[in-house]
Amino acid sequence: MTTDPAAQDRPRIVQRGLYAEELQIGAIYAHRPGRTLTEADNVLFTTMTMNPQALHLDAAWAEGTEFGERLVNSMLTLATVVGASVAQLTQGTLVANLGFSEISFPRPLHHGDTLYSETEILSVRDSRSRPGQSVVSLVHTGRDQRGDIVVRAARTTLMHTREDS
Repeated sequence: MTTDPAAQDRPRIVQRGLYAEELQIGAIYAHRPGRTLTEADNVLFTTMTMNPQALHLDAAWAEGTEFGERLVNSMLTLATVVGASVAQLTQGTLVANLGFSEISFPRPLHHGDTLYSETEILSVRDSRSRPGQSVVSLVHTGRDQRGDIVVRAARTTLMHTREDS
């Protein structure tokens, strides 16, 4: 809060996501900056979620796998891609996450890789049971610094419309 009296007369802009009718079907929203995932991120997330998978935690064991090293937990990859979309698309405008489908991890992410996220809007339709809200179908895609897809997830959400706000 500022004590400058003149500040009260200036516009105050609060960041929010987009309302359902502001989303452009077919548009791809690139969420920046990217996020470089570190060993610390991976170990913390993996242990916080009680996932004892040696591929994420045991360097000596992972050396003997086809990957030759530990990999970033795929759930961390998915969570980061979805999280990267929030400020641009759903901050304060999301009502509920209705579900995910068709989740795939075509390539692994390694410690030190940078994850870039984007979201394509597939459809927006008025909710039949919740006036002033819309069902939005979208696809989140995560790419590493080389542009290779490391995660892709179809998602359905319930979002506010302007009339609901």
